[in-house]
Amino acid sequence: MKEIIDIVAAYEKAIAENKKTALATVVLVEGSAYRRAGARMLITEDGQLTGAISGGCLEGDALRKARMVILQQEALLVTYDTMDDDDARLGVGLGCNGIIHILIEPIHAGKINPITLLKTAIASRGNSVLGTLFSLQNRKAPQPGSCLCLTGSQLFYDDLQVLPFETQLLADAGDALANQRSAVSAYGQYTAFVEFVKPLISLVIIGAGNDAIPLMKMADVLGWNATVVDGRPMYITEERFPSVKKIIAKPDQILKNLEVNERTAFVLMTHNYNYEIAFLKELLPLQPSYIGILGPKKKLERMLDELEQGGTIISEKNLETIHGPVGLDIGSETSEEIALSIIAEIKAVFSKRNGRSLKYKTTVIHSV
Repeated sequence: MKEIIDIVAAYEKAIAENKKTALATVVLVEGSAYRRAGARMLITEDGQLTGAISGGCLEGDALRKARMVILQQEALLVTYDTMDDDDARLGVGLGCNGIIHILIEPIHAGKINPITLLKTAIASRGNSVLGTLFSLQNRKAPQPGSCLCLTGSQLFYDDLQVLPFETQLLADAGDALANQRSAVSAYGQYTAFVEFVKPLISLVIIGAGNDAIPLMKMADVLGWNATVVDGRPMYITEERFPSVKKIIAKPDQILKNLEVNERTAFVLMTHNYNYEIAFLKELLPLQPSYIGILGPKKKLERMLDELEQGGTIISEKNLETIHGPVGLDIGSETSEEIALSIIAEIKAVFSKRNGRSLKYKTTVIHSV
């Protein structure tokens, strides 16, 4: 989602500067590639790039083709085969071994276009699906391209445009939203990339001590929505935590100021036992997807015992989502290293991965 947000911002800047643009989207990957389907890059007519479709090896050629797309104002489907001797030279820096299909579309301002659809996905603040149609069988045929965005509350598309296989595409978009999984489907000569898009992770850091600063900075680099909470005004300052939401409140007042959803992660790091146990009591009934608690395991066990003795019901789901000690075991010592381990664990949890080294993975890194 961060890449999408960056692309939309770059597009708005280009429009303000009267620059024409094109959007390159990886719509299908066969075999191995640096980026998966759904990777995007905005190209301006003067060669400015936002986003990425590879590790850097394809961008130069894609820029040349994007300029042609901008000039001709027609979408173009480009294929890079890194298993082919000639095309492999493009991917020599990656060691890729796959076929990458990239759709490059001109952006027509003032109408429903790929950027309009990306904006709709951002504005939904929830799960969404983006639909893209292209023709692998006949590359000279018109490429419908980015054509719809489905959110939990609306379907956004150009109802004046006649879409090939519209009924099937809408049905697949609904399935992707329900199953929370992207898919590629073939409709006659057309192929549909139905992309499930997750909203940004929201990180709520409970505690504004010095060790919370690197955690906030790393979350900011990733584009996560970060909120810092503390009851001490002298700690939770603009100088220490710029450009993030700040809440100064007691534990029983914090949740009134927060919007909690399935993509919200909480990290408790106040070094104040009473503050944290009071907040945990308020938080558990909401059953958030991730709660990280800084400190030794004995501290967490004591907190849970005291809560249960006080009448708080702690479900199995609560126990599954509480991570204490917080973070992955990477040998962290400094506050920056601890922040890295926490960020990595949160990402692994929301990606439903185990956080192991990729060298032990027996399947492809990226699925559809």
